[in-house]
Amino acid sequence: MKKINNILKWTFSMIFITALVSCKKDFLNVSPKAVLSADQVSSGTEQFVTAAYASLENDGYTTPVSLWPYGNVRSGDAYKGGRDESDIQEFYFVEIFSSVRSDLGPFDGIWFQYYVAISRVNAAITSLNALPDSDPLKKTRLGEMHFLRGFWYFQLKILFKFIPYIDETVNTNDYANISNRQLTNDQLWDKIAADFQNGVDNLPSSQTDVGRANKYAALAYLAKTRLYQAYTQDDQNNVTGINTDKLNQVVSLTTQVLSSNYGLESDFANNFSLATENGTESIFAIQYSRNDGTPFGRLDFGDELSTPQGVGCCDFHKPSQNLANAYKTGTDGLPMTSTYNNSDLDLSVNTVDPRLDHTIAIPNHNYKYDPNTLYLASWNRTPTIYGYFASLKENVQKNQYIQNGPFYASDKNKILIRYADVMLWKAEALIELGRQDEALPLINQIRTRAKNSTGQLKLANGNFESNYNINTYKPGINCTWTQVYAREALRMERRLEFAMEGYRFFDLVRWGIADTYLNTYFTTEKTKRAYLKDGLFKKNRDEYLPIPLNQITFSHGLYKQNNGYVQ
Repeated sequence: MKKINNILKWTFSMIFITALVSCKKDFLNVSPKAVLSADQVSSGTEQFVTAAYASLENDGYTTPVSLWPYGNVRSGDAYKGGRDESDIQEFYFVEIFSSVRSDLGPFDGIWFQYYVAISRVNAAITSLNALPDSDPLKKTRLGEMHFLRGFWYFQLKILFKFIPYIDETVNTNDYANISNRQLTNDQLWDKIAADFQNGVDNLPSSQTDVGRANKYAALAYLAKTRLYQAYTQDDQNNVTGINTDKLNQVVSLTTQVLSSNYGLESDFANNFSLATENGTESIFAIQYSRNDGTPFGRLDFGDELSTPQGVGCCDFHKPSQNLANAYKTGTDGLPMTSTYNNSDLDLSVNTVDPRLDHTIAIPNHNYKYDPNTLYLASWNRTPTIYGYFASLKENVQKNQYIQNGPFYASDKNKILIRYADVMLWKAEALIELGRQDEALPLINQIRTRAKNSTGQLKLANGNFESNYNINTYKPGINCTWTQVYAREALRMERRLEFAMEGYRFFDLVRWGIADTYLNTYFTTEKTKRAYLKDGLFKKNRDEYLPIPLNQITFSHGLYKQNNGYVQ
């Protein structure tokens, strides 16, 4: 966190000093090395809290918090990219859903990283609970920690489905007795929801420190949790129904957030630029930093592979041709929902949604809103395999990168919850409740904002990068707004609005359409990208990653493997 990170140096210095002053002449009476108990820092509860927040920034390119390999590459919105299929081969396996085994390192790495984060949160909660109730920050900090724990468990849940739930009440000696099947699918969602509800009950509406969770962030994540939970699943990952009570909760929760001081940015670009971060649409974001006393700063190392080769390294996370095609619009200014992929995007012929040029770098268009820097075809590492597009949202202008060895990263924040998210969650819940007419203005607000977001999409000569034509849905004029049509429109809108932000695959799984959607995608896309020829989604298995073999081994077989994978 940019402001919270300023505390980190002091925090770690205090930990070091604490260790020094606790030394005694009786060197036999020493605490275990590398272990910091709550008693040793009883006056330093804030350090535990800061360490818990710091976990948001402790990711790496094989274990990214953004989940780009799992949410985008697995969804058909992106190709893995890099040198070739063998470059971080595990991500190629998840892209084509082949050779996805429980012994693959990145799965174990992300599991371990997230549970380390949870352990920090649990330590902070334990320390906070020991404070007197009169402490002015106790209630707020507890709300923040419950929010963070809910976030980490939510990430684990959508990746692995069945996970062991460990909170601050569990003694470390009992960890080995907590099965990943101790709670049902629905019970796990309720546990995650309870953490976010704690945040709702205890957090203020706003925080002085930028980057701390507040009540609206907790409300938003609680709404997201209930929306996922609403699509009921059996143990074989089949969507068996939609829980209307949960949908009604989503409507209520999102309404509270939409009634806050947050709102849509006037320009879509403001969500993805260094100069305009922490804006009105950013409900909760990871706060990266530079020049903070650490060797490289608290940079976004999880997304550093996405930098085009023309900048430095490494040209991963490449938008797919299918995604580019999805931004085409008809003469009516609406998405070509059922026909967009009949032919590939041709900017000399097709009109497009402006969000295309906010999301995908296209040769001879501006690179990241800089009219003095064109994105060139030569910036691509292996275009014969992955084509000529690059991802834009997580990237920055060419002079804003920070070199980290062979890699190039930035300190641009990553928004985890946008106001637009909340709007479309409410619209989705309303549509599934048969109240699609109430969802229409929400979707149209998103489209209107997109239409007005062309100010930074001009070339140096003053011409727009593409020919834009986008319109709102007008029942009786350009559409018939039935529940079926509205559902299709909502799902397309989520794709266009949040492409390359890490959500698409999880949407497909939630809706229960991942198998049909992805196998249709492979049928066409492999004719354009030969490396996808073996792509095949296997229903009832590929909705989730396998439980890592190392974790099953450490549990002495207590953890049970997910459906379809070998134990």
